[in-house]
Amino acid sequence: MSGINWFKYASPASFYPLAGRLVPWCGGITVILSLIGLYIGFFVAPTDFQQGEAYRIIFIHVPAAWMSMCIYVVMAGYAALGLIFNTRLSAMMATSLAPTGAMFTFLALWTGALWGKPMWGAWWVWDARLTSELILLFLYIGFMSLQASIDDPRRASRASALLALVGVVNVPIIYFSVKWWNTLHQGASIRFDAAPTMAATMLTAMLVMTLAFWAYTITVVLMRVRSEILERERHTDWVAETLEQGK
Repeated sequence: MSGINWFKYASPASFYPLAGRLVPWCGGITVILSLIGLYIGFFVAPTDFQQGEAYRIIFIHVPAAWMSMCIYVVMAGYAALGLIFNTRLSAMMATSLAPTGAMFTFLALWTGALWGKPMWGAWWVWDARLTSELILLFLYIGFMSLQASIDDPRRASRASALLALVGVVNVPIIYFSVKWWNTLHQGASIRFDAAPTMAATMLTAMLVMTLAFWAYTITVVLMRVRSEILERERHTDWVAETLEQGK
């Protein structure tokens, strides 16, 4: 009994219809998980005895911050695959991930400022965690700007891949900044070497929202990479046939 040949999906022509079939499923999962996570976070989770109701912004802030780092690592991984093996789809995936990663980074900074104002008395402080997260946003913007500034897609992918790989060093700096430096930002509530320091309902809401953000990311990236495939492969016969069939 032969298995599924997953390697064929490394081809843009094979991946394009697969992505189209996955988009509605991932979009539906996004909606369901978002509604569940927001309901638990804003209506079920108890009020924090120190921060009051203001703490509930963490159900958006923390998953967004996690996603900003995770997406960058995944983007850099795809960029490396495209750079090393010259795979077209890998470069397209990296290109498609960057805007969503930048969006989550901005969301993490924005919600962090909303949380920081009542907690610290300031919208922004040059804290190690905040500053390194801001650098991450600049790296995303630099990645996208570098691609946009070079007309040849292959040259643009190679140049931006190098930037993405260099910028990976910033991800562990963000994560360990609260340990390495004296910062205002609180430490991690969820650690691999210790039990969570939050109520079970809070943890559940945060994890569900993280899954919702992942589902959203997959949905949007699949939609964007389909557009990227059509743009870069527009001179091929299979794209012409696909457009004629309206798929």
